[in-house]
Amino acid sequence: MRKKMKIAVGASLALAVAALTAGQSLLQEPVSAQSGTMVTAPSFEVDPFWPKPLPNQWIIGRAIGIEIDARDHVFVVHRDQDAMFGGATEIGLKLGVSECCTPAPPILEFDPAGNLVNAWGGPGDNFTWPASNHGIAIAPNGNVWIGGNGGGDSHVLVFTGDGQFVAQYGVPGSEPDSNSTTFFGQVAELAIDAANNEVYLADGYRHKRVAVLDLNTGAFKRYWGAYGNRPVDERVDYTPGAPLPQQFRGPVHCAIPSADGLVYVCDRGSNRIQVFRPDGTFVREAVIAPQTLAQGSTWDISFSNDPEQKYIYLADGQNFKIYVLDRESMEIMVSFGGGGRQPGQFYAPHSIATDSQNNIYTTETYEGKRIQKFVYQGMKNTPPGHQGVPWPANRL
Repeated sequence: MRKKMKIAVGASLALAVAALTAGQSLLQEPVSAQSGTMVTAPSFEVDPFWPKPLPNQWIIGRAIGIEIDARDHVFVVHRDQDAMFGGATEIGLKLGVSECCTPAPPILEFDPAGNLVNAWGGPGDNFTWPASNHGIAIAPNGNVWIGGNGGGDSHVLVFTGDGQFVAQYGVPGSEPDSNSTTFFGQVAELAIDAANNEVYLADGYRHKRVAVLDLNTGAFKRYWGAYGNRPVDERVDYTPGAPLPQQFRGPVHCAIPSADGLVYVCDRGSNRIQVFRPDGTFVREAVIAPQTLAQGSTWDISFSNDPEQKYIYLADGQNFKIYVLDRESMEIMVSFGGGGRQPGQFYAPHSIATDSQNNIYTTETYEGKRIQKFVYQGMKNTPPGHQGVPWPANRL
């Protein structure tokens, strides 16, 4: 948190600014030495100008998936392209009642500078487009995988990077069965394990499990529930302070493989991240913001882009913030953001991804309807806890 100081009026503004800068440094350093509570953590600043405005009077709906490819191109999936999108006020051009606006296609691709370079998606021949598209992953060959959490979304789809249909896995319209090996239950997120040619599904909203497919063929390989248990479809509840449920409460909202052979699973409704080996063997868990109710605190994670993947970046869509966790201890170091509609604030941050430069990108669902970029500023000594809005230092 930035500390405020009173500075005596000097002979010039330049002297005052210099005095403020020096005073802050002198103030903070003794505090860290005396208290011993400072932490060294990744730091970020929001880029309020990323991405650039969309063409064609397009607007973004509920942004519910983000992924970054090897070129640092940012792929976003969003939804609610019809009347639910905002009615005549927001999509007046589409409805023919005003000059603006019309929904952008569901899949948007941006280059690192924030230019929109491709846009596609929606119903087509030979496949069933999700009733509520949800989650996105990019394979090493550039193929795009998407899931869905709407009624009848018991399948996943694969397209080329420019939107040509490749494959459909699962059986649309299937009733929930968390032990099925032929269909899914409203997949929330997908993640690629390129080293082992596998795809991890956070499966999901109606099922209570992680499922693993072959990346090349889509063949079903294995699945598991909370603690590695055989999943069941009956409802479980989360109560702060009570023993944690032995099944995923769900939605199972992320299942992300790490470079060192672990899988991190977001059990959103139980405010926890569970860690597994790739065969489903339970390793450990961490509970985040345990008093959180409603939709829970653990929405999506991404790792820092260093060889050790030392840090976890966690999107908390109920408390409207991003946490930075030490991956080894699973302890929260700092958080940033907070509720609001200005750059650097959040309305339901839903998904998160990290590029090759360690910049973070987030999406927001419900009324958030946007993408934000947070530029990596290196490692900094800072008090632990909530850091507030990461506004650019040169604009304070």
